Amino acid sequence: MKKIIPFKKDVILNTPISEITSISLEHNLKVDNDNLITGEFIVSGEYKISDNSTNTEVFNYNIPFDIHMSDRYDLNNAVVDIYDFYYEIVNSNILSLHIEVCVNNFSEIKEEVKEELVREVIEPIAETKEESIEEVNEVDTVKEINSILPNDLDNNETYVTYKVYMVKENDSLEMIMDTYQVSQDKLEEYNDLTELKIGDKLIIPQS
Repeated sequence: MKKIIPFKKDVILNTPISEITSISLEHNLKVDNDNLITGEFIVSGEYKISDNSTNTEVFNYNIPFDIHMSDRYDLNNAVVDIYDFYYEIVNSNILSLHIEVCVNNFSEIKEEVKEELVREVIEPIAETKEESIEEVNEVDTVKEINSILPNDLDNNETYVTYKVYMVKENDSLEMIMDTYQVSQDKLEEYNDLTELKIGDKLIIPQS
């Protein structure tokens, strides 16, 4: 990546400026810790006080420069240099400096998004056994799961693990029963199978 940073500084000279006869710009800018670009511009040269003067005055200024780049940038390999420079004479004694700093060869840090499969555990429904929920497809919260669990499970129920399956396009009841090796009667104990629609969540008991 490449970024241009504009910088302006007005330098007030002790005497009037008629003409800049020579001017140079150097720098010692560098990337410091915490993505800070810091250093100085060294501006030097000579100028005439009046048009008729044969003598010149010397000037030399060290101008500090500090700018903090966003933490989203990796500046480990960045190169800092001068992109452009020009000046203006204002009110006969002000030297207005316009400097463009170029920061090159840096990159933007991209955060890695890691997806995790979360296993949710619900409270025991019967006092003598512990029930658990294993997520299938996209079931987001325990609250969603609890809302579709039956309230009157038999205390002698032998199934202790349930899968929550979200109905997808082209799914059929026969395919789901065959995939999870469960009978229609057992599914009907936990679900309303009158009309299956895409997005419906089915409780599938697993022995």
